[in-house]
Amino acid sequence: MPIGVPKVPFRSPGERDASWVDVNRLYRERLLFLGQAVDSEISNQLIGLMIYLSMENDNKNLYLFINSPGGWVIPGVAIYDTMQFVRPDVHTICMGLAASMGSFILVGGEIYYYTIIRVMIHQPASSFYEAQTGEFILEAEELLKLRETITRVYGQKTGKSLWIVSEDMERDVFMSATEAQAYGIVDLVAVK
Repeated sequence: MPIGVPKVPFRSPGERDASWVDVNRLYRERLLFLGQAVDSEISNQLIGLMIYLSMENDNKNLYLFINSPGGWVIPGVAIYDTMQFVRPDVHTICMGLAASMGSFILVGGEIYYYTIIRVMIHQPASSFYEAQTGEFILEAEELLKLRETITRVYGQKTGKSLWIVSEDMERDVFMSATEAQAYGIVDLVAVK
C-alpha cells in the first residue's frame, strides 16, 4: 500500500484488479466513516468534514457509515448536533455495531441498517471515582441532565414515550436489525 495519504483498495465493476483510491475521494463523494469509539479527535474531524462539505454544497446529502462501540458522551452529542445543524440530510448507515453513543449518532440521521449487525442503548456513564466529593456532585448533576437530553432525543426520534426509553436505558439493551426497526431506531433494514 502506498505511504502518505490514506488509501483504500477499490475495484470498479468489470475490472480485474483493484486500484488504490485516495480517502479524500471518498470525502468528495460525501462518504464519512465512524469506525471507532467516539472521542474528541474523531468528533472534531467528522464535525469539520460535515460543515465543510455542507458549505461546499448544501443540497447534496452526506452518508455516515457507523461501526462504533460507543464512546464519550460530549463528543458524541457534538456529532449529533452537527448532523442536525447542517443543511444537507445526513444518512446514517450501520455496518457492524452501533452501541451506546454510536446508536445515539445512528438515530440522528435517516437510517439504513443491515441485517447482521447489532444496536445497543443504555444510560450515559461517568468516572466518578476520579472526582473529589464536590466535583462528584456537580458531575452527577451534569450526567443526569445529559441523560435527560439523550432520553428526550431517543423519544423524539423513535416515537416512544420518555418513560419507556428511560426504562430501557437503565440497562444495556441489545437489538437485532428488525428489533431496532420495531423500536424506531432504524428506518430501513436492507436485505439482499
